[in-house]
Amino acid sequence: MNRKFLLYTIIILTGLVYIGKLFFLQVYQHSFSNSPLNNAAIKTKYEYPDRGYIYDRNGILLVANQLSYDIMVIPREVKALDTVEFCSLLDIDKKSFLKRLQKARHYSPRIPSRFLQQLSKDDYAYLQEKMHKFKGFFIQKRSIRQYPIKSAANVLGYISEVNEGYLRKNKYYHQGELIGTLGVEKTYEKILRGTKGKSYIQRNRFNKEIGSYKDGIYDTLAKTGKDLTLTIDSNLQQYGELLMQNKRGGIIALEPATGEILAMISAPTYDPNLMVGRGRSKNSVLLFGDTINRPMYDRSLQAMYPPGSPFKIVSALVALQEGVITPESSVKCYHGYRYGTRSKAFMKCHCGMVGIPVRLNEAMYRSCNTYFSTAYRKSIEKYDTPSEGMDAWNKHVTSFGLGKYFGNDLSVGQPGLIPNANYYKKYYPNGGWRAVTTISNAIGQGEILTTPLQLANLTATVANRGFYITPHIVKKIKDMEVDRKFITKNITTIDKKHFGPVIEGLFNVFEKPNGTARGSRVAGIEISGKTGTAENYKKINGVRTKLTDHSIFIAFAPKDNPKIAIAVFVENGYWGSRWGGPIASLMIEKYLKGSTSRPALERRMVQGSLQEEYKKQLSIKQVEK
Repeated sequence: MNRKFLLYTIIILTGLVYIGKLFFLQVYQHSFSNSPLNNAAIKTKYEYPDRGYIYDRNGILLVANQLSYDIMVIPREVKALDTVEFCSLLDIDKKSFLKRLQKARHYSPRIPSRFLQQLSKDDYAYLQEKMHKFKGFFIQKRSIRQYPIKSAANVLGYISEVNEGYLRKNKYYHQGELIGTLGVEKTYEKILRGTKGKSYIQRNRFNKEIGSYKDGIYDTLAKTGKDLTLTIDSNLQQYGELLMQNKRGGIIALEPATGEILAMISAPTYDPNLMVGRGRSKNSVLLFGDTINRPMYDRSLQAMYPPGSPFKIVSALVALQEGVITPESSVKCYHGYRYGTRSKAFMKCHCGMVGIPVRLNEAMYRSCNTYFSTAYRKSIEKYDTPSEGMDAWNKHVTSFGLGKYFGNDLSVGQPGLIPNANYYKKYYPNGGWRAVTTISNAIGQGEILTTPLQLANLTATVANRGFYITPHIVKKIKDMEVDRKFITKNITTIDKKHFGPVIEGLFNVFEKPNGTARGSRVAGIEISGKTGTAENYKKINGVRTKLTDHSIFIAFAPKDNPKIAIAVFVENGYWGSRWGGPIASLMIEKYLKGSTSRPALERRMVQGSLQEEYKKQLSIKQVEK
């Protein structure tokens, strides 16, 4: 009985396989065999759409299109030609001609591919009269990018020729076509590129075109890409780039209530027009090859720095939430914080309040290391074990968006680092670590790393008193809705009531005579902020060597109805109030008032240079090698 059932099953399955195969051959494969794509007598022509335009939040045009002309080739149609004349017309040598033709032949003998890109109008007018002499070659019109404002290169990104690896994965593109490679151009490629149009041309046995295949029933029209409106304020972006010239670092400015990125500055930067046209290849080699200044490296999103004193805000908020301090809790500072019996177990402090009870407000505006180290230690030691305390602390800190990717619409980024118990268990597998082992975390040193974007988002979260909207770069897409995650609140683990005392301390950073940012006050604007000086160490010949500190500053304004939150990192900028504070306050004033009222400070920031400092860093690297 079982054998009989097995025989019937085999017969039925075999029959189903044959029926399926017949269906495929007669219906699917038959229709495919009649497709113009599968017919050697049919020539496919593509119509390339204009990419969508890109505007800033105020409607200022940032990216447009300009007409370009490419020399295309269908290798199997190339006949004997005068290569000397052809190379002379295109200003290339015979070696380059053969290499380009071989590359096209390798890609496909019968599909058009780009032989030479982006000819000028003058070249086109001259060549158009000569092309009939060179069978297999023709001129294809195409639009390329144009940047009316020489700014925001790291925001906008660029387009470049699609590589062979991507061609194998994505059948939409063909060899020689352009694709968004970085920035907004990459993230929103599918929206900006539009859809190519196709037309199929019938050819006779002499390979002569005789008209549309089947009266054009398979032809499709090109669809122009959609326009984008960015969150960027172009005027603020350009102003920030001006202030950061001859310096290295990153600036992020956000609108706290929406998470919209108002400015995203990476210094040094470059003119985005350098990545367009026939000079692109040469310029690309120069820009990517500059390993000293690294203009193609987006420091605002990718550089990870110790956050320094601005992290004291988080140390205070965690301690308040854990109930180990109150705004009235006080500590006494004697030039620093001793956390062990060894002579080196001492963290220096320059708050100047020697032997006087220091409370949260004074600790914040005078940046007392002793106070925040005490708050951090109490937060960890509240729990039965250091591991429990560290994981509880980590949960609070990461709720501010630190130590992880945001999952936003930016093409690059880094997660930073917020350690947890497992992190320290790797370094101390036999135990032995505790709160004082990690005490440098309290003041934003230790193992903690943040990007300028993360620190700006932290600032916006404090300004919002406990929530943030995922930072994003696109404000509006024509005829489309923006992703809902860019309007969704991310709530921290800290109760709203704890933010008020901290913000008051940040306000006094500017207002009190001993506030660390007193010199960066702006008349008529209530700013809350925090200076930061991040220690900068590097191993040179195996020795941990201290280099010039980084200058850091965060701020938001106005205090009670914030419209802008900002984070500034200036590499090797000495201390927070030297470069970071003035730059941040000038940008806040520029954004809120439309102009600035401190010409001497502005002139000092614009003309100021750290190039001599960077030369020292370069000489140190050479010593290291």
